Amino acid sequence: MTKIRIAHLAGPTATIQNTPPLVTSNKARVQKGLSPLTADDGSALAFDALRAQRLAAPVKVYVEQFSAHPLEADAAELYGPPDGYIDKDGAFSPTRQAADDKAVYAIELTPEDGLYPLPYMAVQRDGSPWEEEATAPGSATTRQGFFPDGSRSFEEIDRLSIGMDGKVNLIGGRAEVDFYRVAPPGGFTKGLAAASRADKGEGDTPAERLGWDFFAYKPFHLAKSPPRPVLAKITNDVQAILSSGQYDGAIWTQGSPQIEEVAYWFNLLIDTRLPIACNAAQRPQGQISNDGPANIVDSVTYIQSRIWEDGKGGNRAGTVVIQEQQFFAAREVAKVDARPGGYVATGGHGGILGQVTHAGAPYLMYVPAYRHTADSEVNITRLPKTVSATRLGEDGLSRVDIAIKDDHGRLLAEAIPLVSIVKDGGFAADAFGDDPEAEADLAFLIRDRLVRGRLCGFVIEGLVPYGAATSELRAAMLRRASFSGAPVVRVGRGYPEGFADFDPFAIAGLNLTSTKARLLLMACLMKFGSLPAAADPAHPTPSEIVALKAALAEYQHVFDTH
Repeated sequence: MTKIRIAHLAGPTATIQNTPPLVTSNKARVQKGLSPLTADDGSALAFDALRAQRLAAPVKVYVEQFSAHPLEADAAELYGPPDGYIDKDGAFSPTRQAADDKAVYAIELTPEDGLYPLPYMAVQRDGSPWEEEATAPGSATTRQGFFPDGSRSFEEIDRLSIGMDGKVNLIGGRAEVDFYRVAPPGGFTKGLAAASRADKGEGDTPAERLGWDFFAYKPFHLAKSPPRPVLAKITNDVQAILSSGQYDGAIWTQGSPQIEEVAYWFNLLIDTRLPIACNAAQRPQGQISNDGPANIVDSVTYIQSRIWEDGKGGNRAGTVVIQEQQFFAAREVAKVDARPGGYVATGGHGGILGQVTHAGAPYLMYVPAYRHTADSEVNITRLPKTVSATRLGEDGLSRVDIAIKDDHGRLLAEAIPLVSIVKDGGFAADAFGDDPEAEADLAFLIRDRLVRGRLCGFVIEGLVPYGAATSELRAAMLRRASFSGAPVVRVGRGYPEGFADFDPFAIAGLNLTSTKARLLLMACLMKFGSLPAAADPAHPTPSEIVALKAALAEYQHVFDTH
């Protein structure tokens, strides 16, 4: 079987591309006269953490025979002879010289072999040991734990992760991978020369800034998440990469709490018939029981298997999130905890499409019934170049044009709509009656969105499953938002299994979670523009009601089919 071609797409805050802090080893501390790392009883730790590093020069090492497993010696008669023997003074001889000589294998290690697990020997500039990423707790002077692209994590998987058959190269043995820094979790703060780049791209990498060019959550006091306009860059980059004709599929990696959102965004916006497999990890690369390598290898298996293919060269499964051997549909997947099994299928009607078995065999048992990717009615190809939005000014409501795509068909950052999730519990109203002051926060939010003259809307996370607001006043205010041009989607709170009720002046969000409904509403706004606004949103005329319902029907059709 020929190797497949995969594009790895580095996304933000990706634990799967993160490592535990590089802590100065006790071997280094002893050599430099520093206080050792200690156990609970104060004694020096017996072992050092071994971190993947590169040799600078060839070296010969002697490994004791039968030391790879406690029962190797029990089957000694099955083994060939060792390479030689080491005496008590450390001298090597090809033949045994004394009864207490150790049988050994001689191994020539070279830099070309790749990464080797070794003690971490570095200390800080002032001679003190490294204890965490930052030079001191809370300091803004810090190293980065996140990789700048996927090349290092994929190399470590190929070099150090062992398959069931005892072999490695679990990715490189089956796939050629190109690495793209779409919205990466690590960055080159001093830039990087083109000759040193591991990712695909032209020229030197300029100096990059945390929160602008890359997005990390550690050190926690410096954490930066991507702002809403980054969705445009993500969409444009992924669309271009998958439209290039160079790949059989893509793997997207991102922080585990947010990957469910971008996976669904890809389902809606990316016009492709190639598979997109999304991966996250609950534990960093190299931490005990880290889950990321297996998830990535399972994605390679999934793409290579072509079980996603519909028989006509298309992708019948849409975007999937592959976690802990399961294939989750992008529309339904959600993280519920940072532990094994911490992902679930929401909605109550499926959502797990298949799995990779314990033996590594992939099976697809179900496919989504809704539209996605190339067939999505709101993918980037089907979005118009311009739509109109409602703006609230001193003279009331008016319409303004909003550019969605540039002349090259790329999504504009300023086109990404403002959609807010509104949520409340029971017994929430501050006063009886219909005093708007009791809901001043919601009134301010609606006004603020309309004054900006941007595409905007609201998702009400209401009662289960109906999606109804928890107070009549909030419902009335949201109805007024609809007649002001800002569409409102109703969904049940949490992970509803039933379907939100139809409302004549709002969109029923079916069994979507509020976060998924927000993304679909953003896509619909870029497709249809704002709703037709009434001259007086508090008192719409019969013709204005008819116009609103007609516009809502277009939105509702997309919500019913995506």
